[in-house]
Amino acid sequence: MSTDVEINPISAEDYGHHLLAIEPGGVDVIPEDQRHGRPIDLLWTWTSPNMEFATIGVGILGPLFWGLNLWQTIAAIILGTALGSLTHAVLSSWGPQSGLCQMVLSRTGFGFLGNILPAGLNAVIAGIGWFAVNSISGALALHALIPGLAKGLALAIVVLLQLAVAFLGHNLVQAFERWAFPILAVVFAIGAVIVFSKSHPSVGTGGTPTVGAFLLMAGASFGYACGWNPYASDYTRYQPRGNGAKAGLFAGLGILISCVILESAGAAMVSAAGKAANVDPGVYTGLLPTWLGKLTLLCIAIGAICANALNIYSGAMSALAIGFRTTLHRARAFVAVGFGILGFLLALAGMDNAGENYENFLLVIAYWIGPWLGFVLTDRWLNRGADFTAIAQDRGWQNWAGPIAMLVGIVVSVWLFSNQANYTGPIPSAHPQVGDITYLVGFLLSAGIYAGLRRVLPPKSSTLVP
Repeated sequence: MSTDVEINPISAEDYGHHLLAIEPGGVDVIPEDQRHGRPIDLLWTWTSPNMEFATIGVGILGPLFWGLNLWQTIAAIILGTALGSLTHAVLSSWGPQSGLCQMVLSRTGFGFLGNILPAGLNAVIAGIGWFAVNSISGALALHALIPGLAKGLALAIVVLLQLAVAFLGHNLVQAFERWAFPILAVVFAIGAVIVFSKSHPSVGTGGTPTVGAFLLMAGASFGYACGWNPYASDYTRYQPRGNGAKAGLFAGLGILISCVILESAGAAMVSAAGKAANVDPGVYTGLLPTWLGKLTLLCIAIGAICANALNIYSGAMSALAIGFRTTLHRARAFVAVGFGILGFLLALAGMDNAGENYENFLLVIAYWIGPWLGFVLTDRWLNRGADFTAIAQDRGWQNWAGPIAMLVGIVVSVWLFSNQANYTGPIPSAHPQVGDITYLVGFLLSAGIYAGLRRVLPPKSSTLVP
């Protein structure tokens, strides 16, 4: 099997523990002598980026738009988040063994060329879409903290800070999440307690809730949690070999704990704020004492930087995982800057309709990640015991069953089950009580189709084994 292995710049420059050095290379395998970190580091790596208003905003959707009361919303949040956290833990556990980022590992199921589909989707959604969503929340918080600061200027400040962290690379990203963790955790925990104390748990605001509303909320929570899944091993691949299971556990717990607490606080905010409730950080912080409200706005901006440092870093990694050859020594750093500019322009265009845009975006994320997860996990099971590191680096690896299964899973599930503002499929149109289970149908369809197609289109390498 011929693998795409050249002189590894990460080892050549001894990147190691250096914080202020620009991470060399792109999606290279991490050599054993450059591995560092502890499994518990993944707890704050995945807690800090969720300590922001975008997470709170997920919980707001249930009572504000779908009529659920607080307890119904929290139950849906726990269900959706637990599923997304579980898959994140599994995917994170793959990094230490392989030393590869998630979208390069995805090649084992898609083949080298077929992997353009998920890697391209993730590059656009992570590096531009998620980057725009979180930049908006950070900019709105900064604007609310300093009312005289124009929204556009606030957005520019937030974007520049995010780019500075992501440009330098893995070590600074991980360190920034660790430094931010204590203050974000304390401030948001105190704020959540206060907001809960002012809420009215039995009150809904959007009419009589249905099973469909519950499933919509669970889908949005799953979409938010699993939105991190395509990045998972990006942040565990520097961990020493053998740390996989523990690193995966802490990564999953980081998402589960932070998302459940903050999304539940967002749900509580709706009844506490009454008619003023909206997807706006100023409404949330208005329920807090003035000093804590201002501190929370600052932390929302910091949390947005934590989230987007990951989004833009992994977006750039996904773009390079498409497989284009480049001689640019620090390709990942410069691709990250390009995505940051595009994300800034998208955020600037979407600031005036944040609530509805966010609702649709969360569900659309799950539409493609559900099918991707279905076949990736199935592929790993069917190929257990294989050398995934070698396969993922083989430019001649072909596995056309993967992209076919994912495309069919996406198209059929969206066509039949989508429940969006701009498109509603025939099944939720006829039976609104089913809500939006597109992600679940896509997961099962892709997994089943892939398992069947493997018999007809078995994977193979077009290169000769030496």
